[in-house]
Amino acid sequence: MNQFVGYRPFPRLPLFAAGGLVVFALLLVSIGRLTGAGVYRAPAPAASISRDLRFEDRADGSVAVFDASNNTEVTVLSAGANGFIRGVLRSFARERRADDAAITTATAGPPFRLQLGEDSALSIEDRATGRVVELNAFGETNSGAFAKLLTEKGSAP
Repeated sequence: MNQFVGYRPFPRLPLFAAGGLVVFALLLVSIGRLTGAGVYRAPAPAASISRDLRFEDRADGSVAVFDASNNTEVTVLSAGANGFIRGVLRSFARERRADDAAITTATAGPPFRLQLGEDSALSIEDRATGRVVELNAFGETNSGAFAKLLTEKGSAP
C-alpha cells in the first residue's frame, strides 16, 4: 500500500495518447519535409525591372559593383559603409563556398540578379545556388540600399 493518503496515479491512457500525438505530428512533419508533400510555394511574380550585378572586392576594403551585361561600373561601396549589402553578399559567399560547385568567392561564378517585381517586391537571387533573398522583409532603408543599384547608371571601366 502506498504511504500517501488519497494518492491516485496519473492515468496512463491520456499519457500514452499525448505521446502518440507528438510522435504522429513529428512523423507527418518529417514526411512533409522529405517529400515536399503539403508544401505551398507562392509563384514568383514577374519582374518589372531586373539587373545582373557582379561584385568585386578591392584592396582598400571597398566593393565595386558592375553591371554584368556590359561590364560597366555601377558604383563603389566604400569601406565601412553599406553594411546590409555587405552582409547579404557575405551570406551568399558562404553559401557558394558550401555549395557543391565549390565556387570560392562571391565574385566568382554567375552574377547576382537584382529584381523589382510588379508587386514592388525587391529581391536578389544568387544564380549560382538559386537562393533568393526578399529584401523588402528587412525594411525600407535596407531594401533602399539595393534599390539604388537598380537605377544607377555607372560608367565604363
